Amino acid sequence: MNAQGNSAGNEQHLPLDTRLPAMLRSGQRLRGVFNGIPSPALVEMCAYAGFDFIIIDNEHGSADLQTTEHMLRAARASGVPAIVRCLEQDISRNLDMGASGLMIPMVNTAAHAARLVQRVRYPQAGGGGGGGGGGGGGQRGSAFSTRAAGYGAFGGPAHTQRSNAGIALVVMVETPEAVANAGAIAAVPGVDAVFIGPNDLAHSMGHENRWTDAPVQQAIEQALRAIAAAGNCPGILALTHQDEARYAESGARYFANVTTGLISQALRDAAQGGPSPIRY
Repeated sequence: MNAQGNSAGNEQHLPLDTRLPAMLRSGQRLRGVFNGIPSPALVEMCAYAGFDFIIIDNEHGSADLQTTEHMLRAARASGVPAIVRCLEQDISRNLDMGASGLMIPMVNTAAHAARLVQRVRYPQAGGGGGGGGGGGGGQRGSAFSTRAAGYGAFGGPAHTQRSNAGIALVVMVETPEAVANAGAIAAVPGVDAVFIGPNDLAHSMGHENRWTDAPVQQAIEQALRAIAAAGNCPGILALTHQDEARYAESGARYFANVTTGLISQALRDAAQGGPSPIRY
């Protein structure tokens, strides 16, 4: 039997990890981490630490496409779903490299979110876009020679259906306009989670980087509640257990920390004697 024939019973061996949409719909609290450092080893470290997902940050990080592909391999090998935060011009290539999901910044309207759903989903016979909740006919370009399709080993209709159902789309709310439209954005079929970017939101509201200011926190809570009321998965940056607990009260259940902050704090602690020894 050829590789494509074997694929149905060996999902764990496919390049594409398709668990993320179901995880986002599960209602369970999920913890992940942004990583802008171009290092497959660091991806593995995050997986072995126990994070539910990792976000390869190619909006602000420095990884090129080849390194991103290696980071996706590391995530698949170590068993953690990998989202790539990317700019819109890089959607197709990150999907073809095998991202488990995409996170797209600065989505202000439901119409914008709907266009992104089309770009993430393949067209299918009958016009169905598939995906977590549908999304209509997709417009993603088809090429089955890519890593996501096993370089042709797992291509064709099975790959199309697997991708449409198993790749997550996370859109980011980062402006007052987006906060006002958060419920409508979250209601777009094919949007699997809506993540609030507190730093950009604070800047767009005139608070510089002070996203703990009361007006910014009120906007964050408003958006989280609207996303949850729409039946979607609300996400937010949570740098402390206290942040996570506070935002969970507004419905958040998709939380992300940042590797650079965690590493920098650990290094500062170690330089000062450290709160506890590292065990190898």
